[in-house]
Amino acid sequence: SAPGQDAAAALVDAGLLDPKPLTVTYPLDPATNFANPERGFYHHQETQASGYSALDSATLAGYRGQGISLVLRMWYVPGFVAKDFDPAFLTAVSTDFGRVRDAGLKAVVRFAYSDSETASPRDATKAQVLRHIAQLGPIFEANADVIAAVQAGFVGVWGEWYYTDHFGDQGTISAAQWADRKEVVQALLGASGGRPVLLRTPLFKQTMYGASALAAAEAFTGSDRARVGHHNDCFLASADDYGTYQDVTADKAYLAQETLYVPIGGETCGTSSFSGWTNAAADLSRLHWTFLNVDYHPAVLSGWGANLEVAKRSLGYRLALVEGTLASVVAAGGKLDVSLTVRNDGYAAPFNPRGVKVVLREANTKAEHAVALSGDPRWWLPGTPTQVTESVALAGVPAGTYDVFLHLPDSSASLAARPEYAIRLANTGVWEAATGYNDLKHRVTVVP
Repeated sequence: SAPGQDAAAALVDAGLLDPKPLTVTYPLDPATNFANPERGFYHHQETQASGYSALDSATLAGYRGQGISLVLRMWYVPGFVAKDFDPAFLTAVSTDFGRVRDAGLKAVVRFAYSDSETASPRDATKAQVLRHIAQLGPIFEANADVIAAVQAGFVGVWGEWYYTDHFGDQGTISAAQWADRKEVVQALLGASGGRPVLLRTPLFKQTMYGASALAAAEAFTGSDRARVGHHNDCFLASADDYGTYQDVTADKAYLAQETLYVPIGGETCGTSSFSGWTNAAADLSRLHWTFLNVDYHPAVLSGWGANLEVAKRSLGYRLALVEGTLASVVAAGGKLDVSLTVRNDGYAAPFNPRGVKVVLREANTKAEHAVALSGDPRWWLPGTPTQVTESVALAGVPAGTYDVFLHLPDSSASLAARPEYAIRLANTGVWEAATGYNDLKHRVTVVP
């Protein structure tokens, strides 16, 4: 072994290097708004397939400086209501995803055939919708790394499933039409690259997947129910959000349970006696909102005044370390005991899979060794602090002195090394922007 390693062991033996675990307390950063993946306010970008308006790389690149990591990409495709997508359109869709990736963002995606109640036709037949979804499947699979969620879309004006020619118009829906709607959702679940599929009202999921709210035992199991979430595009427009809720009390209780484990997002759509900050704060928190349109409706958002900054920080997750206790000395080939207390001051938890790693960086050589933990940030729910306690095997980590970091990378191999896609913790002085690591402010000596 190297002389420095022998010296470290000798210091422990001599009682000069304390082998006891060390506890570190981490100061919170309660006020800074910063971009974190798959949460927060989003910008809305839409295009018509005719006269395609591609996403602009420079515009996308500026979003992160606004604390924004999401874009809702809306494709209106009236020209394809009775025919398959052509190769040029599919290439344009793929190019958009590439620009999202280049900018370090993720997309919430939706397709629709019309954007007016008076359009004719307002949507396509079920057979055509299913062919379009089948065409998009390979693109979704290839770009699932930068897709946060897929809004069901396709059916009705704006893809909101209300004004529709083929699937039950304005709430009058037959059993056969409900079956057709579910067939569209099932197709999207199969094509979305494993990402959640979001429905416009609680009634839609309740009718197609059962009236009971998703329970913890089924959460994140990959079942259809566990992958169907929610979006609300008339948030706060009235007491029942312009018909989003059939029974306000029951539907909000249902969503309060569901959205512990599936995402909810959307937009406001107009001022009302219900759209002020008091009601907004209550529903954003209780219903665990993850993302919201920053572009619409401006009068609603401006009406929140300084509290808009609270929403910016709180949408989705806001994870922070409270304290950590880690061993100070570990024998080579042994285990590093790690105990971390994590709090979530956001409205929701992360909803897509994400890794948790401890990274050891040798103080002199800067060589790094990453060890995966078994924790799952999707269970780091708002409210009650979470305890992460593990013994991390240091197989292959040579003797030396190491600084210790916590890394919460994207689960996709294509993004795992990109710092824009790692979670930044809401503590002062821990974020390492160049790597996407969070500094645990701890040094461990590995002795031979």
